[in-house]
Amino acid sequence: MRSVYLYLANMCRARWLQSFLFPKTAPLITGEGFRDYPHLTDHECTHCFSCMMICPAPEAIEVIQEGEKWHPVIYPGHCIRCGLCVEICPDYVLETGHVRKKTGRDNTFYQFTYHPVVDATRCMGCGNCSISCPVNKEIDPGLAHSGYTDSDEVIMRVIEGKARIINEAKCTGCKTCENGCPNGAITVARMLEAKQVPAAEQ
Repeated sequence: MRSVYLYLANMCRARWLQSFLFPKTAPLITGEGFRDYPHLTDHECTHCFSCMMICPAPEAIEVIQEGEKWHPVIYPGHCIRCGLCVEICPDYVLETGHVRKKTGRDNTFYQFTYHPVVDATRCMGCGNCSISCPVNKEIDPGLAHSGYTDSDEVIMRVIEGKARIINEAKCTGCKTCENGCPNGAITVARMLEAKQVPAAEQ
């Protein structure tokens, strides 16, 4: 009986009743490293699609056009809040947490490079890759009409019956050549490198 009395007496204390009837939780404080879903800034998107290429989560981000303007759309159901799209964007269109502040402090950045590779065993020398390449056509406008070029300034051209990569560094990663090849003989690999500005150049 005494134990019941002590139990009821403890429950009837004003402090206990107040905490029971009016519970309060500590305020939520996000740390410096917290990354929420990326949101848009007031900077204009140039639809380079770097954010879509770097995103490791399928269908988490999409760059769409509305009227004459482009902008990225984040899908929270797929986004894992890694912040890579924020770091890669050259136009500062996206922001989340302190990602930009940190990369600016550390002078770090990401850089894409593209490496077109021709499988000689599949290539039949049709030249579709060379003709469809937008960079090739810009360098040699006659390529679109004649289907042939002898310029050494283009990215690729047919040499001795096979497509050859001449200037890999000029590739923009559009994959037009890859999509245009009827034999699947050419692939464009994307390489992502994390870099830091040397102290001497800061």
